[in-house]
Amino acid sequence: MTTVVHPGDSLSGRQRLAYILILGALTALGPFTIDMYLPALPTLESEFGVSTAAIQLTLTATTIGFGLGQLIVGPWSDKVGRRLPLILATAVHILACVGAALSPNVELLATFRALQGIGAAAGGVVAMAMVRDLFGGRPLVRMLSRLALVSGLAPVLAPVLGSQLLLVMPWRGIFLVLAVYGLFVIVCVSLWIVETLPKARRHDAGHSTVGQRYKAVLSDRVFVGIAIVGAMNFTGLFAYLSSSSFIFQGLYGFDAQQYGLLFAVNSVGIIIGVQSSARITKYVGPQWILAVTTIVMLISALLIVILGQAGFGIWGTVIPLWFFIAACGFGFPCVQVLALNGHGHEAGTAASILGAANFGIAGIISPVVGLLGVTTAVPMGAVMAVTSTVSILALWFVVRPRTVPALAH
Repeated sequence: MTTVVHPGDSLSGRQRLAYILILGALTALGPFTIDMYLPALPTLESEFGVSTAAIQLTLTATTIGFGLGQLIVGPWSDKVGRRLPLILATAVHILACVGAALSPNVELLATFRALQGIGAAAGGVVAMAMVRDLFGGRPLVRMLSRLALVSGLAPVLAPVLGSQLLLVMPWRGIFLVLAVYGLFVIVCVSLWIVETLPKARRHDAGHSTVGQRYKAVLSDRVFVGIAIVGAMNFTGLFAYLSSSSFIFQGLYGFDAQQYGLLFAVNSVGIIIGVQSSARITKYVGPQWILAVTTIVMLISALLIVILGQAGFGIWGTVIPLWFFIAACGFGFPCVQVLALNGHGHEAGTAASILGAANFGIAGIISPVVGLLGVTTAVPMGAVMAVTSTVSILALWFVVRPRTVPALAH
Protein backbone atom coordinates (compact mmCIF):
# COMPACT_ATOMS: atom_id res chain seq x y z
CA MET A 1 0.00 0.00 0.00
CA THR A 2 1.21 3.49 -0.85
CA THR A 3 0.77 6.41 1.55
CA VAL A 4 0.87 9.90 0.01
CA VAL A 5 0.63 13.15 1.97
CA HIS A 6 -1.77 15.80 0.64
CA PRO A 7 -2.60 19.31 1.97
CA GLY A 8 -6.08 18.26 3.06
CA ASP A 9 -4.76 15.51 5.33
CA SER A 10 -3.96 18.15 7.98
CA LEU A 11 -7.48 19.63 8.07
CA SER A 12 -9.48 19.13 11.26
CA GLY A 13 -12.86 17.39 11.21
CA ARG A 14 -14.63 20.76 11.57
CA GLN A 15 -12.65 22.27 8.68
CA ARG A 16 -13.48 19.29 6.46
CA LEU A 17 -17.15 19.65 7.34
CA ALA A 18 -17.06 23.35 6.37
CA TYR A 19 -15.47 22.48 3.03
CA ILE A 20 -18.04 19.74 2.38
CA LEU A 21 -20.96 22.08 3.13
CA ILE A 22 -19.72 25.05 1.09
CA LEU A 23 -18.32 23.02 -1.81
CA GLY A 24 -21.56 21.02 -1.76
CA ALA A 25 -23.53 24.27 -2.08
CA LEU A 26 -21.30 25.20 -5.04
CA THR A 27 -21.83 21.81 -6.68
CA ALA A 28 -25.60 22.09 -6.29
CA LEU A 29 -25.80 25.48 -8.02
CA GLY A 30 -25.59 24.01 -11.53
CA PRO A 31 -28.17 21.22 -11.11
CA PHE A 32 -30.53 23.58 -9.27
CA THR A 33 -30.20 26.10 -12.10
CA ILE A 34 -30.93 23.45 -14.71
CA ASP A 35 -33.70 21.47 -13.02
CA MET A 36 -35.59 23.63 -10.53
CA TYR A 37 -37.97 24.93 -13.20
CA LEU A 38 -38.84 21.48 -14.64
CA PRO A 39 -42.30 21.32 -12.96
CA ALA A 40 -43.14 24.63 -14.70
CA LEU A 41 -42.39 23.40 -18.25
CA PRO A 42 -46.03 22.62 -19.12
CA THR A 43 -46.99 26.10 -17.81
CA LEU A 44 -44.30 27.73 -19.95
CA GLU A 45 -45.55 25.80 -22.97
CA SER A 46 -49.07 27.22 -22.60
CA GLU A 47 -48.00 30.75 -21.53
CA PHE A 48 -45.65 31.28 -24.47
CA GLY A 49 -47.85 29.29 -26.88
CA VAL A 50 -44.98 27.16 -28.24
CA SER A 51 -44.30 23.44 -28.74
CA THR A 52 -42.89 20.96 -26.21
CA ALA A 53 -39.69 20.78 -28.27
CA ALA A 54 -39.30 24.60 -28.13
CA ILE A 55 -39.63 24.59 -24.34
CA GLN A 56 -37.15 21.72 -24.06
CA LEU A 57 -34.69 23.87 -26.02
CA THR A 58 -34.56 26.26 -23.04
CA LEU A 59 -33.30 23.27 -21.03
CA THR A 60 -30.86 22.35 -23.80
CA ALA A 61 -29.55 25.94 -23.88
CA THR A 62 -28.80 25.77 -20.15
CA THR A 63 -26.95 22.46 -20.36
CA ILE A 64 -24.88 23.53 -23.38
CA GLY A 65 -24.05 26.81 -21.61
CA PHE A 66 -23.10 24.83 -18.52
CA GLY A 67 -20.81 22.61 -20.62
CA LEU A 68 -19.12 25.55 -22.40
CA GLY A 69 -18.77 27.44 -19.13
CA GLN A 70 -16.88 24.54 -17.57
CA LEU A 71 -14.43 24.43 -20.48
CA ILE A 72 -13.67 28.11 -19.83
CA VAL A 73 -13.63 28.14 -16.03
CA GLY A 74 -11.67 24.90 -15.44
CA PRO A 75 -8.46 25.80 -17.32
CA TRP A 76 -8.80 29.42 -16.14
CA SER A 77 -8.85 28.23 -12.51
CA ASP A 78 -5.70 26.15 -13.12
CA LYS A 79 -4.00 29.34 -14.34
CA VAL A 80 -5.15 32.02 -11.85
CA GLY A 81 -6.38 30.02 -8.86
CA ARG A 82 -9.83 28.87 -7.77
CA ARG A 83 -11.48 31.82 -6.01
CA LEU A 84 -11.50 34.55 -8.69
CA PRO A 85 -13.11 32.50 -11.51
CA LEU A 86 -15.63 31.15 -9.04
CA ILE A 87 -16.77 34.57 -7.81
CA LEU A 88 -16.90 36.23 -11.26
CA ALA A 89 -18.73 33.37 -12.98
CA THR A 90 -21.31 33.16 -10.19
CA ALA A 91 -21.92 36.92 -10.56
CA VAL A 92 -22.77 36.28 -14.24
CA HIS A 93 -25.18 33.58 -13.07
CA ILE A 94 -26.98 36.00 -10.73
CA LEU A 95 -27.49 38.61 -13.49
CA ALA A 96 -28.72 35.93 -15.92
CA CYS A 97 -31.24 34.67 -13.35
CA VAL A 98 -32.76 38.16 -13.14
CA GLY A 99 -32.86 38.33 -16.95
CA ALA A 100 -34.63 34.96 -17.16
CA ALA A 101 -37.21 36.08 -14.59
CA LEU A 102 -38.04 39.13 -16.74
CA SER A 103 -38.02 37.37 -20.15
CA PRO A 104 -41.11 38.26 -22.27
CA ASN A 105 -40.68 35.40 -24.78
CA VAL A 106 -39.14 31.95 -25.13
CA GLU A 107 -36.22 33.20 -27.28
CA LEU A 108 -34.98 35.60 -24.61
CA LEU A 109 -35.60 33.01 -21.93
CA ALA A 110 -33.40 30.51 -23.81
CA THR A 111 -30.66 33.16 -24.16
CA PHE A 112 -30.62 33.96 -20.45
CA ARG A 113 -30.83 30.25 -19.62
CA ALA A 114 -27.63 29.70 -21.63
CA LEU A 115 -25.95 32.53 -19.68
CA GLN A 116 -27.23 31.01 -16.43
CA GLY A 117 -25.55 27.75 -17.41
CA ILE A 118 -22.25 29.47 -18.21
CA GLY A 119 -22.29 31.31 -14.87
CA ALA A 120 -23.29 28.27 -12.81
CA ALA A 121 -20.55 26.15 -14.40
CA ALA A 122 -17.89 27.41 -12.00
CA GLY A 123 -19.47 25.79 -8.95
CA GLY A 124 -19.14 22.14 -9.94
CA VAL A 125 -15.76 22.42 -11.68
CA VAL A 126 -14.02 24.50 -9.04
CA ALA A 127 -15.46 22.47 -6.15
CA MET A 128 -14.15 19.24 -7.71
CA ALA A 129 -10.77 20.83 -8.47
CA MET A 130 -10.47 22.16 -4.91
CA VAL A 131 -11.08 18.68 -3.51
CA ARG A 132 -8.37 17.31 -5.83
CA ASP A 133 -6.03 20.13 -4.73
CA LEU A 134 -6.45 18.99 -1.13
CA PHE A 135 -6.79 15.19 -1.32
CA GLY A 136 -5.67 12.07 -3.17
CA GLY A 137 -6.21 8.31 -3.08
CA ARG A 138 -8.81 6.96 -0.63
CA PRO A 139 -9.40 10.35 1.10
CA LEU A 140 -10.19 11.72 -2.38
CA VAL A 141 -12.82 8.99 -2.79
CA ARG A 142 -14.43 9.92 0.53
CA MET A 143 -14.56 13.65 -0.24
CA LEU A 144 -15.71 13.17 -3.83
CA SER A 145 -18.44 10.81 -2.62
CA ARG A 146 -19.82 13.66 -0.51
CA LEU A 147 -19.81 15.97 -3.54
CA ALA A 148 -21.22 13.18 -5.72
CA LEU A 149 -24.07 12.82 -3.24
CA VAL A 150 -24.90 16.49 -3.74
CA SER A 151 -24.40 16.45 -7.53
CA GLY A 152 -26.50 13.29 -7.75
CA LEU A 153 -29.24 14.44 -5.38
CA ALA A 154 -29.47 18.03 -6.62
CA PRO A 155 -30.93 17.18 -10.07
CA VAL A 156 -33.69 15.05 -8.52
CA LEU A 157 -34.37 17.30 -5.51
CA ALA A 158 -34.43 20.53 -7.55
CA PRO A 159 -37.82 19.75 -9.17
CA VAL A 160 -39.20 18.86 -5.71
CA LEU A 161 -38.20 22.31 -4.46
CA GLY A 162 -39.45 23.88 -7.70
CA SER A 163 -42.86 22.23 -7.35
CA GLN A 164 -43.19 23.61 -3.82
CA LEU A 165 -42.13 27.10 -4.91
CA LEU A 166 -44.84 27.03 -7.59
CA LEU A 167 -47.42 26.77 -4.80
CA VAL A 168 -46.45 30.25 -3.55
CA MET A 169 -45.07 32.07 -6.62
CA PRO A 170 -45.26 32.13 -10.45
CA TRP A 171 -42.54 30.37 -12.46
CA ARG A 172 -40.54 33.61 -12.77
CA GLY A 173 -40.05 33.61 -9.00
CA ILE A 174 -37.99 30.41 -9.28
CA PHE A 175 -35.28 32.34 -11.14
CA LEU A 176 -35.22 35.06 -8.49
CA VAL A 177 -34.75 32.36 -5.83
CA LEU A 178 -31.79 31.05 -7.88
CA ALA A 179 -30.32 34.56 -7.99
CA VAL A 180 -30.45 34.76 -4.18
CA TYR A 181 -28.85 31.31 -3.94
CA GLY A 182 -26.01 32.47 -6.21
CA LEU A 183 -25.46 35.51 -3.99
CA PHE A 184 -25.36 33.23 -0.92
CA VAL A 185 -22.66 31.12 -2.61
CA ILE A 186 -20.50 34.18 -3.36
CA VAL A 187 -20.73 35.34 0.27
CA CYS A 188 -19.77 31.89 1.62
CA VAL A 189 -16.79 31.58 -0.71
CA SER A 190 -15.60 35.11 0.06
CA LEU A 191 -15.76 34.55 3.82
CA TRP A 192 -14.71 30.93 4.37
CA ILE A 193 -12.97 29.34 1.37
CA VAL A 194 -9.23 29.93 1.09
CA GLU A 195 -7.25 29.59 -2.14
CA THR A 196 -6.37 25.89 -2.55
CA LEU A 197 -4.06 26.38 -5.56
CA PRO A 198 -1.14 28.62 -4.48
CA LYS A 199 0.87 30.48 -7.14
CA ALA A 200 3.81 28.11 -6.82
CA ARG A 201 1.68 25.15 -7.97
CA ARG A 202 0.19 26.92 -11.01
CA HIS A 203 3.37 26.65 -13.07
CA ASP A 204 4.64 23.08 -12.53
CA ALA A 205 6.95 21.87 -15.30
CA GLY A 206 4.99 20.30 -18.14
CA HIS A 207 1.69 21.55 -16.73
CA SER A 208 2.02 25.34 -16.91
CA THR A 209 0.19 26.16 -20.16
CA VAL A 210 -3.39 25.42 -21.22
CA GLY A 211 -2.09 23.26 -24.08
CA GLN A 212 0.11 21.19 -21.78
CA ARG A 213 -2.74 20.64 -19.34
CA TYR A 214 -5.18 19.57 -22.05
CA LYS A 215 -2.52 17.25 -23.54
CA ALA A 216 -1.85 15.64 -20.15
CA VAL A 217 -5.57 14.94 -19.68
CA LEU A 218 -6.60 13.97 -23.21
CA SER A 219 -3.61 11.68 -23.79
CA ASP A 220 -4.68 9.59 -20.77
CA ARG A 221 -6.68 6.65 -22.15
CA VAL A 222 -8.32 5.90 -18.79
CA PHE A 223 -9.49 9.50 -18.44
CA VAL A 224 -10.93 9.63 -21.96
CA GLY A 225 -12.78 6.34 -21.49
CA ILE A 226 -14.11 7.34 -18.07
CA ALA A 227 -15.25 10.71 -19.47
CA ILE A 228 -17.29 8.83 -22.09
CA VAL A 229 -18.74 6.49 -19.43
CA GLY A 230 -19.65 9.43 -17.19
CA ALA A 231 -21.18 11.44 -20.04
CA MET A 232 -23.30 8.51 -21.22
CA ASN A 233 -24.52 7.71 -17.70
CA PHE A 234 -25.42 11.36 -17.11
CA THR A 235 -27.10 11.65 -20.51
CA GLY A 236 -29.28 8.65 -19.67
CA LEU A 237 -30.27 10.31 -16.40
CA PHE A 238 -30.88 13.59 -18.21
CA ALA A 239 -33.14 11.92 -20.77
CA TYR A 240 -35.36 11.14 -17.79
CA LEU A 241 -35.04 14.64 -16.31
CA SER A 242 -35.90 16.44 -19.56
CA SER A 243 -38.91 14.28 -20.45
CA SER A 244 -40.28 13.33 -17.03
CA SER A 245 -42.50 16.41 -16.54
CA PHE A 246 -44.31 15.64 -19.81
CA ILE A 247 -44.53 11.88 -19.16
CA PHE A 248 -45.68 12.02 -15.54
CA GLN A 249 -47.72 15.23 -15.64
CA GLY A 250 -49.06 14.86 -19.19
CA LEU A 251 -49.32 11.09 -19.67
CA TYR A 252 -49.98 9.90 -16.09
CA GLY A 253 -51.82 13.02 -14.84
CA PHE A 254 -49.54 13.98 -11.91
CA ASP A 255 -49.86 17.50 -10.52
CA ALA A 256 -46.69 19.49 -9.76
CA GLN A 257 -46.54 18.28 -6.15
CA GLN A 258 -47.05 14.58 -6.99
CA TYR A 259 -44.36 14.99 -9.63
CA GLY A 260 -42.04 16.44 -6.96
CA LEU A 261 -42.80 13.49 -4.66
CA LEU A 262 -41.77 11.08 -7.44
CA PHE A 263 -38.40 12.84 -7.60
CA ALA A 264 -38.06 12.59 -3.82
CA VAL A 265 -38.57 8.80 -3.97
CA ASN A 266 -36.00 8.51 -6.76
CA SER A 267 -33.53 10.55 -4.72
CA VAL A 268 -33.43 7.70 -2.18
CA GLY A 269 -31.84 5.56 -4.91
CA ILE A 270 -29.16 8.20 -5.47
CA ILE A 271 -28.35 8.37 -1.74
CA ILE A 272 -28.10 4.58 -1.43
CA GLY A 273 -25.91 4.39 -4.53
CA VAL A 274 -23.44 7.15 -3.71
CA GLN A 275 -22.92 6.24 -0.07
CA SER A 276 -22.65 2.50 -0.74
CA SER A 277 -20.21 3.07 -3.58
CA ALA A 278 -17.83 5.07 -1.39
CA ARG A 279 -17.72 2.21 1.12
CA ILE A 280 -17.38 -0.55 -1.47
CA THR A 281 -14.25 1.10 -2.94
CA LYS A 282 -12.39 -0.01 0.22
CA TYR A 283 -12.60 -3.56 -1.12
CA VAL A 284 -13.28 -3.25 -4.88
CA GLY A 285 -11.75 -0.92 -7.46
CA PRO A 286 -14.16 1.78 -8.72
CA GLN A 287 -13.80 0.50 -12.28
CA TRP A 288 -15.35 -2.83 -11.22
CA ILE A 289 -18.28 -1.04 -9.56
CA LEU A 290 -18.88 0.68 -12.91
CA ALA A 291 -18.73 -2.70 -14.65
CA VAL A 292 -21.79 -3.78 -12.63
CA THR A 293 -23.72 -0.50 -12.59
CA THR A 294 -23.58 0.00 -16.36
CA ILE A 295 -25.14 -3.46 -16.87
CA VAL A 296 -27.88 -2.66 -14.32
CA MET A 297 -28.60 0.59 -16.18
CA LEU A 298 -28.94 -1.21 -19.51
CA ILE A 299 -31.26 -3.87 -18.09
CA SER A 300 -33.41 -1.21 -16.37
CA ALA A 301 -33.67 0.85 -19.57
CA LEU A 302 -34.65 -2.19 -21.63
CA LEU A 303 -37.34 -3.04 -19.06
CA ILE A 304 -38.82 0.46 -19.42
CA VAL A 305 -39.05 -0.11 -23.20
CA ILE A 306 -40.41 -3.66 -22.98
CA LEU A 307 -42.93 -2.99 -20.19
CA GLY A 308 -44.00 0.27 -21.84
CA GLN A 309 -44.75 -1.51 -25.12
CA ALA A 310 -46.57 -4.26 -23.22
CA GLY A 311 -48.88 -1.67 -21.62
CA PHE A 312 -47.82 -2.11 -17.99
CA GLY A 313 -48.57 1.56 -17.28
CA ILE A 314 -46.96 3.68 -14.60
CA TRP A 315 -45.47 0.80 -12.54
CA GLY A 316 -43.74 -0.55 -15.63
CA THR A 317 -41.95 2.80 -15.80
CA VAL A 318 -41.26 3.88 -12.21
CA ILE A 319 -39.85 0.60 -10.85
CA PRO A 320 -37.09 0.02 -13.45
CA LEU A 321 -36.49 3.79 -13.49
CA TRP A 322 -35.70 3.70 -9.75
CA PHE A 323 -33.04 1.04 -10.32
CA PHE A 324 -31.59 2.99 -13.26
CA ILE A 325 -31.23 6.11 -11.07
CA ALA A 326 -29.76 4.13 -8.14
CA ALA A 327 -27.17 2.63 -10.53
CA CYS A 328 -26.29 6.20 -11.61
CA GLY A 329 -25.73 7.00 -7.93
CA PHE A 330 -23.30 4.09 -7.55
CA GLY A 331 -21.39 5.31 -10.60
CA PHE A 332 -21.05 9.07 -9.86
CA PRO A 333 -18.16 8.96 -7.32
CA CYS A 334 -16.40 6.18 -9.26
CA VAL A 335 -16.32 8.29 -12.43
CA GLN A 336 -15.03 11.34 -10.58
CA VAL A 337 -12.25 9.59 -8.68
CA LEU A 338 -11.01 7.60 -11.71
CA ALA A 339 -10.96 10.78 -13.80
CA LEU A 340 -9.26 13.06 -11.25
CA ASN A 341 -6.95 10.78 -9.26
CA GLY A 342 -4.12 10.91 -11.80
CA HIS A 343 -4.46 14.62 -12.64
CA GLY A 344 -3.58 16.65 -9.56
CA HIS A 345 -1.51 19.08 -11.68
CA GLU A 346 -4.47 19.97 -13.93
CA ALA A 347 -7.49 19.21 -11.73
CA GLY A 348 -9.50 22.18 -13.01
CA THR A 349 -8.94 21.21 -16.64
CA ALA A 350 -9.80 17.55 -15.96
CA ALA A 351 -12.94 18.48 -14.02
CA SER A 352 -14.01 20.91 -16.74
CA ILE A 353 -13.71 18.30 -19.51
CA LEU A 354 -15.61 15.80 -17.37
CA GLY A 355 -18.40 18.29 -16.66
CA ALA A 356 -18.54 19.69 -20.20
CA ALA A 357 -18.84 16.18 -21.63
CA ASN A 358 -21.65 15.38 -19.17
CA PHE A 359 -23.76 18.45 -19.78
CA GLY A 360 -22.83 19.14 -23.40
CA ILE A 361 -23.67 15.64 -24.62
CA ALA A 362 -26.74 15.46 -22.37
CA GLY A 363 -27.94 18.79 -23.74
CA ILE A 364 -27.59 17.59 -27.32
CA ILE A 365 -29.04 14.08 -26.92
CA SER A 366 -31.82 14.50 -24.35
CA PRO A 367 -34.14 16.54 -26.68
CA VAL A 368 -34.27 13.42 -28.89
CA VAL A 369 -36.85 12.10 -26.42
CA GLY A 370 -39.08 15.09 -27.13
CA LEU A 371 -38.64 14.67 -30.88
CA LEU A 372 -39.57 10.97 -30.65
CA GLY A 373 -42.68 11.95 -28.68
CA VAL A 374 -43.68 11.69 -25.04
CA THR A 375 -46.96 9.84 -25.46
CA THR A 376 -45.32 6.83 -23.75
CA ALA A 377 -42.16 6.21 -21.71
CA VAL A 378 -40.70 4.03 -24.50
CA PRO A 379 -38.65 6.80 -26.24
CA MET A 380 -37.11 7.78 -22.88
CA GLY A 381 -36.21 4.16 -22.15
CA ALA A 382 -34.79 3.70 -25.66
CA VAL A 383 -32.44 6.70 -25.30
CA MET A 384 -31.36 5.37 -21.88
CA ALA A 385 -30.66 1.94 -23.38
CA VAL A 386 -28.47 3.44 -26.13
CA THR A 387 -26.45 5.57 -23.68
CA SER A 388 -25.98 2.57 -21.36
CA THR A 389 -24.71 0.45 -24.26
CA VAL A 390 -22.15 3.10 -25.27
CA SER A 391 -21.08 3.36 -21.63
CA ILE A 392 -20.46 -0.40 -21.41
CA LEU A 393 -18.45 -0.40 -24.65
CA ALA A 394 -16.31 2.57 -23.51
CA LEU A 395 -15.58 0.91 -20.16
CA TRP A 396 -14.43 -2.41 -21.61
CA PHE A 397 -12.72 -1.27 -24.82
CA VAL A 398 -11.28 2.16 -23.88
CA VAL A 399 -10.80 2.19 -20.08
CA ARG A 400 -10.09 -1.57 -19.87
CA PRO A 401 -10.71 -2.17 -16.11
CA ARG A 402 -7.80 -4.59 -15.64
CA THR A 403 -5.30 -1.87 -16.62
CA VAL A 404 -6.50 0.74 -14.07
CA PRO A 405 -3.98 1.13 -11.20
CA ALA A 406 -5.17 0.69 -7.61
CA LEU A 407 -5.94 3.77 -5.51
CA ALA A 408 -3.32 4.96 -3.02
CA HIS A 409 -4.27 4.99 0.68
